[in-house]
Amino acid sequence: MSVKRSLVGHAGHCPAKLLHNGLSDIKIGGRNDGQERRQMALIGYARVSTAEQDTALQTDALRKAGCERVFEDTASGAKADRPGLADALAYLRDGDVLAVWRLDRLGRSMPHLIETIGALEARGVGFRSLTEAIDTTTPGGRLIFHVFGALGQFERDLIRERTKAGLTAAAARGRKGGRKPVVTADKLQRAREHIANGLNVREAATRLKVSKTALYTALQSTSAADS
Repeated sequence: MSVKRSLVGHAGHCPAKLLHNGLSDIKIGGRNDGQERRQMALIGYARVSTAEQDTALQTDALRKAGCERVFEDTASGAKADRPGLADALAYLRDGDVLAVWRLDRLGRSMPHLIETIGALEARGVGFRSLTEAIDTTTPGGRLIFHVFGALGQFERDLIRERTKAGLTAAAARGRKGGRKPVVTADKLQRAREHIANGLNVREAATRLKVSKTALYTALQSTSAADS
């Protein structure tokens, strides 16, 4: 008798007990942690912010949305200090979906958010945000995510262009980027006049509202340059 016939039985129906026992040891989704899971699992992640005391609002919404498990970070900290997120990312498998209550619960900045969702997409993991109604498992959700990515790249390019333009303009004016000098050319000229009229460096600095050290350094620098 074949294995198939032994399970189905004489009447062609699979006995409930045999069906249960036959499936109880199957690892669904390729996991080896001893936990049975569906082919697709909705996994939640919640994180407190500085204005929140706990994650109850988030976890309630995530469980109501169908999350079978919710990972939490209950202390506000740096991106590197989020063990709950690290555990959630390690738990996710191909075909799963990571859900958050709001976008800012996953990423502290747009670049970090895009980077994280992009890494999920590369692993075959979807992403959902309940508040913004974004779901990357749908065509519309994927479109929104790619628009976010394009905007993030545009912002980075714009910052680089502005920085470069600012440095170019500063170089054209004859100075490098950085802080403005404390003792300007006008103050330096007035300081020399005060000193010529009998004031010492400390008194001249007081009148010009600059530190004695800064004025002395400026005077020394110009004297060395003149010599």
